[in-house]
Amino acid sequence: MIVAFSVTPLGVGEDVGDYVADAVRVVRASGLPNRTDAMFTSIEGEWDEVMDVVKRAVAAVEERAPRVSLVLKADIRPGVTDGLTSKVETVERHLGERSE
Repeated sequence: MIVAFSVTPLGVGEDVGDYVADAVRVVRASGLPNRTDAMFTSIEGEWDEVMDVVKRAVAAVEERAPRVSLVLKADIRPGVTDGLTSKVETVERHLGERSE
């Protein structure tokens, strides 16, 4: 499964990058395939391991923020691996076909 999630500290002001970095550190330390962009961090693995990482990422932000917002979207597709890479490659392939 792939989970895209965003953890946002509330009540800490406008500059939240340092708090978000705490969550991303948890994700990267997990060893699971992951990517972070301007809006979400995506992580790939089995249900229990992915949800554990999300929970720990939220907890890392909770340690310093009085309130935390979590947005989560999941692609639950048993038997599929390397979805983080293959989904993007498929779109890129289609983009290349149209430009020729």
